[in-house]
Amino acid sequence: MKNDYFHRVAALTPTKLWINNVTPDEAEWAIAAGALGCTQNPSYTWKMLTHEDGKEHALSLLDETLKESDDDNEVECILQRKLVKRIADKFMTVYNRTNGAHGYVSIQGDPIHEEDPQVIIDEARKNRQMSPNIMVKIPATEAGLAAMGVLIEEDTPLNATEVMGLSQVIDVCEMYHKITARTKKKPIMYFSLITGIYDEWFGKEVKKLGIEISPDVVYQAGMIVAKKVYKFVHDRGYQLGFIGGGVRGLQHFTEMVGGDVCITMNWMGQVDRLLELNQPVVSRLFNPVQEHVLDELLSKAPPFRQAYMETGLDVKDYETYGPVEYFRDMFITSWENALKLIKERRAALVS
Repeated sequence: MKNDYFHRVAALTPTKLWINNVTPDEAEWAIAAGALGCTQNPSYTWKMLTHEDGKEHALSLLDETLKESDDDNEVECILQRKLVKRIADKFMTVYNRTNGAHGYVSIQGDPIHEEDPQVIIDEARKNRQMSPNIMVKIPATEAGLAAMGVLIEEDTPLNATEVMGLSQVIDVCEMYHKITARTKKKPIMYFSLITGIYDEWFGKEVKKLGIEISPDVVYQAGMIVAKKVYKFVHDRGYQLGFIGGGVRGLQHFTEMVGGDVCITMNWMGQVDRLLELNQPVVSRLFNPVQEHVLDELLSKAPPFRQAYMETGLDVKDYETYGPVEYFRDMFITSWENALKLIKERRAALVS
């Protein structure tokens, strides 16, 4: 048995490594390190169009794809599929080895038109045609939930993403439970609690609002939400898998060790760093939260209460909730950067 950090985590706990937004080389390294799945997001196309090791191939694919559509946004969607297909092919080894239990590559496309359920559904159906191990990733917003409802009935593997609070988790899980009870179809489905992004946003929001609260308490906010979500899902017996994402510090993996969760991280600076540190495997997820820390967050920080409480958010609030917008804006920027390059590339090829 391999004795590196992630293989020891897998041997001693149910915690699983996933990898995020990888190049083909990083996918191979991650699989060798024990990764069981992969998440690719809307910034992936821009990453590969500008990546030192992937730019030449991505631009070649772009030139090919420009011949397939006059619509630049459609070109980006098609290009993303071509780029992600290479990663899905690599994870088919994991998919086949585990008889389809693992080895999924989740793809989240166009972030600009996410308010239209039909656009999400149409794109999801196209993405699923790529490979049997493609999992469709959809934001847990009002429009996203409507789209997921249709796709669950079609037995589509799903990853409900941009989840920043317990309310979203409950709505996603309850929808899945009701639909699968009626249809008897149970596609594999996860929700992605974006703990790292929530922490990044929350720290900035506390400063912006002038909330006087200990930095050490602020540091714990996202993990406190994650612990409550984990217990809630377990106690309710919900059948969805738990993915932790948006990792910004190594604690977003190490503090989740011990739980039956998948944590998706970047290779550079995160997975490679934990491999280098090769620290002891310690289960920490079930360590209790100090009461005075939780009290301080609940009493001083309304944005924390929105994420932590069962009724902290209404479904109509999901799309405009601070950390969701903060996260989505990153994707929109990358998507628009790629669109600009596509337009320039098209003009250059014509001239």
